[in-house]
Amino acid sequence: MSDFNGYNGEQNMYNSPMMQPEKKGQSIASLVLGICSFIAWLIPLFGYPVSIVGIVMGAMGMKKGGKKMAIAGIICSSIGLLITLINSIAGVIMMMGMMNY
Repeated sequence: MSDFNGYNGEQNMYNSPMMQPEKKGQSIASLVLGICSFIAWLIPLFGYPVSIVGIVMGAMGMKKGGKKMAIAGIICSSIGLLITLINSIAGVIMMMGMMNY
């Protein structure tokens, strides 16, 4: 039985709702920041914020779209954060060694 417009409750390509495009901006930003964190770890003052913002943007991007890019951004940013932390610890150890002389 059809209503006044000929719609009978079935979905077809003519009466289906428009697909909304994914919003991948935050996922792309996370991936870019993750890649940049591979350079920023050399100066921990820059490495920490770049990596942390990359992780946060990736987490937010997973909810909106571009899930694979967001995951890649989170992984790259996490690796960047880890090597930034290692660089910071190595710097402190080196400074402590210099103070003994």
